[in-house]
Amino acid sequence: MTTMDIVEKYQENCCVMRYTTAGQILNIIAPREFIDFSCTTNYEDGLLSCGYSLDYGEVRPSFVRGFNHPCGWFCFPLTDNPRHSLLVGFIQTDLRGMLPQSVVDTAMAGTLINFYSDLRKALKA
Repeated sequence: MTTMDIVEKYQENCCVMRYTTAGQILNIIAPREFIDFSCTTNYEDGLLSCGYSLDYGEVRPSFVRGFNHPCGWFCFPLTDNPRHSLLVGFIQTDLRGMLPQSVVDTAMAGTLINFYSDLRKALKA
């Protein structure tokens, strides 16, 4: 993920967000943008965030509009070590465009590894 912007805010915890990704594999896979409705709330001692893509606004010319089916992120503190948390994500992403499934699978795996690695670095800082 290269950018994440709030496009429209509905309530304190619910908004429409635009996410973008960089091109992959020497731009064989064009940059993507996703427009998602997202809600985040406290759940027990952790957080629960759910979302799905909307058909919202114009697609910017340098992006392909991807689509996220209903998805969620769960973050729970570990009971045996409350300074650490377990982050679990459930995503169902359709990158759209004209891509063979093998290319999609390779790109998604690399993107997710980078996402978690970047998130870990950001949380440590």
